[in-house]
Amino acid sequence: MAWYDSAAFYQIYPLGLCGCPHENHGETQNGFAKLTEWAEHARALHCTALYLGPLFQSGSHGYDTTDYRLVDTRLGTNADFAAFVRHCHEIGLRVIVDGVFNHVGRDFAPFRDVRQNRERSAYCGWFCNLDFGGNNSYGDGFRYANWGGHDLLVKLNQQNPAVQQYHFDTVRFWAEQFGIDGIRLDAADVLDFGFLHNLRAFCETLKPDFWLMGEVIHGDYGRWTAPGMLHSVTNYALNKGLWSGHNEHNYFEIAHTVRYVRGLCGDAKLLTFADNHDVARIASMLQNPQHLPLVMLLIYGLPGVPCLYYGSEFGAKAQKQPDSDWNLRPALALGDFAVDAAAQKLAALATRLGALKETLPALSEGDYRELLLQNRQFAFARVLGDTAVIFALNCDDAPAHVELAPPVPAAKVQDLLAGWETDTTRLPQAGLADGRLKLDLPANTGTVLSLMVSS
Repeated sequence: MAWYDSAAFYQIYPLGLCGCPHENHGETQNGFAKLTEWAEHARALHCTALYLGPLFQSGSHGYDTTDYRLVDTRLGTNADFAAFVRHCHEIGLRVIVDGVFNHVGRDFAPFRDVRQNRERSAYCGWFCNLDFGGNNSYGDGFRYANWGGHDLLVKLNQQNPAVQQYHFDTVRFWAEQFGIDGIRLDAADVLDFGFLHNLRAFCETLKPDFWLMGEVIHGDYGRWTAPGMLHSVTNYALNKGLWSGHNEHNYFEIAHTVRYVRGLCGDAKLLTFADNHDVARIASMLQNPQHLPLVMLLIYGLPGVPCLYYGSEFGAKAQKQPDSDWNLRPALALGDFAVDAAAQKLAALATRLGALKETLPALSEGDYRELLLQNRQFAFARVLGDTAVIFALNCDDAPAHVELAPPVPAAKVQDLLAGWETDTTRLPQAGLADGRLKLDLPANTGTVLSLMVSS
């Protein structure tokens, strides 16, 4: 398998985590010591890959890139980042970065040239829908296409061969200078498909296991993961179900979403996440905090590539605001959670699940089989050969007894979470009898079981 098909990701938004100024006024500082501390924390959680949000020079939040070849001075230098990637590789972490190729900031050099030279600029073809008979919110005396209605984010013309070559040269620079292992493509749902196809072909000349994952919110995910396109996209469909399915005690929503996405993408492994830098923290979306461990079980158990967003392994909270996302991207310190017993317990579960993901091939390669689906109880297996790992969840406020047909012949069942839950009133019980797997699940609990094949 390629490394990314068995990876567990940890996502960091560097400008937020490091407490950088929200506007870039040329400050020079170094956040890589803090990023290193959190990378080592991610590895301790048994994550095997790190996804870093935007870290190249920009005017504000990182998605208004002004220089693709320069690490944001609010974070450090190119040499700092190169050393950071080397350290990540040494401790067993792959590194992917945000590739913001759909749009640029207004101080991107080719756009500055358009602002200065207007129709005479050699870069007019780099940008979409330039109209020198209109105006924009900055009073430049011309209009242009943007992303999301924000004139701060100037849309590039990815169909222009010069723009494509510029991006390819940038990716080569990142791979050669920093040693990155892949790219998360920002706003992939509005990137030109021809550009994406060409990017995939180009990246395969750099290294055969260079991962391309796209941010796609709505639509037929299979269009982006078709042969010759991206390896993966963000599974936003499941993201919504993870919180609403628990709040409404409706595991049908989650299970049906899994089926729907697999119908679109087949065996493509999508990025599975409970929250990220653009959506509310899962701990703020769930009505019952006891459902947080259940969501964690689903992130690691369902088909896909699991990804934790920094701080959410501790149950960090944040609601999305209408005018800013900075509260979703906070400055945090690992010590903030040191004395919070609930936070440490959730992180311990993430660590246990990460270890299982890293050591049990069935969680990456195993067939997904739905075993039980009720409004408030859900069980499924990951089956590889004659081994099976079973996830069973109960989101009801009352205990539940369930019986399942084992997906493989088994003589013994092992609790893979044994010792994580110390409250004896919340310990699931499992046993094999009469050819059935019988489970007693306390209220709002779940379990992970391994079936031992009989001789």
